Amino acid sequence: MKIEELSTLEVSFNRLIETLLIKKAENEQFTVRLSSERSQFTRFNHAKVRQTGCVADGWIELTLMADQRSSIQQFPFTGNWDVDWQLTYAALQELREELILLPIDPYLVLPSGTNTSREVHSGKLLAAEAVVPNVLELVTELDFTGIYAGGVVIKAYGDSNGQKHWFATDSFTLDYSLFTTSGQAVKGTFAGSDWDKSAYVAKISEAKNQLELLSHPAKELPRGQYKTYFAPAAVADLLIMLSWGSLSEADIQQGNSALAALWREEKQLSTAFSLKENFQRGLVPRFNELGEIAAPEIPIIEKGDLINTLVNSRTAKEYQKTANGANSSETLRAPEVSPGNLVFEQILPSLDTGLYLSNLHYLNWSDRQTGRITGMTRYACFWVENGEIIAPIENLRFDESLYRFWGENLVDLTTFQEFIPEVGTYESRQLGGSLVPGMLVEDFTYTL
Repeated sequence: MKIEELSTLEVSFNRLIETLLIKKAENEQFTVRLSSERSQFTRFNHAKVRQTGCVADGWIELTLMADQRSSIQQFPFTGNWDVDWQLTYAALQELREELILLPIDPYLVLPSGTNTSREVHSGKLLAAEAVVPNVLELVTELDFTGIYAGGVVIKAYGDSNGQKHWFATDSFTLDYSLFTTSGQAVKGTFAGSDWDKSAYVAKISEAKNQLELLSHPAKELPRGQYKTYFAPAAVADLLIMLSWGSLSEADIQQGNSALAALWREEKQLSTAFSLKENFQRGLVPRFNELGEIAAPEIPIIEKGDLINTLVNSRTAKEYQKTANGANSSETLRAPEVSPGNLVFEQILPSLDTGLYLSNLHYLNWSDRQTGRITGMTRYACFWVENGEIIAPIENLRFDESLYRFWGENLVDLTTFQEFIPEVGTYESRQLGGSLVPGMLVEDFTYTL
């Protein structure tokens, strides 16, 4: 998106907020959230383009509050002032009529504070016409499948108390798989704000090496416990589970958290495991749905101890806690797991005999109260003997407690970290991702 187009959207959004301040009744308060993007999407199959195009999209979410009640309406945002205000004013009128019919909300949080911020992160993305040749030049002879999504994403906020935030960033993600003739696959992601050809070459080179290993006959393993190395992408899959009923203060208070035993100090994770929210990379906005700004860094777990949960203002009001800028769902937005002492060259020698897992899928809680997670191995997972990859494995189902694999059975984490991006595009392109190391675990339990 050109600078002029970006400026037009910002001007229209600011004018919308200013006009709402004039039009609102004395007893009314409001919040306005904007999500907008101009993205190039290109889908590949068998190393050929199957679908490509540019999507320009945007929506406004208007929340109106009065007399301890609130109501929300979402509608398109175009950047054309006349169109945008007509839609906004119609929504405002409908929300006013709806509010009087709604029950009182005892934990409603009204806008407060005077936070303002403006971040614009410019990158060096591929031009639309350069996406296909740059992506396919290294994989023309392979069965390459994936989707490229790149462009500018905008998140903005304004409210009746004067808070205003604007966040715009250039970013891209390439989510891809390489397949063998037998249907085995290597999965990878490549993401950033600047297209780095040398980094892409390295990614594809690594994938090609794994593809060669996948051509060997697959080994079927009996269920049991195996020493296991989890590559960063697999660690990120496990980490995501902490946003499903673990780190939320509301889940702690309501007895739904998988980390309740850690919170009660009945259990402890390994001193090698530390987790924080790190917004300093500028990949996601620091402001939440109420315009509150989180600290640049929030320690969550330090050396195995739970230091902070994620607390939004609604939870804080209900349970008399202190909010720390968490979003409405109290989920991780910019997670980072600290590295350890395992160097890359020592991964296979340290594993010796066991499993090397590149990816996981179908994760879910099997018993949330004890922190047990179940899932499947997937994509480029191998059997290792005496520090050498012997064969790919048939898919295995695992069922294991986070108190074991991030606790007493955690051998070490790698000295390097990888950024595993969010690649979702449901409703809009997702921002951010997880910065994580690989990890080596003793006696990981496989059930099928």
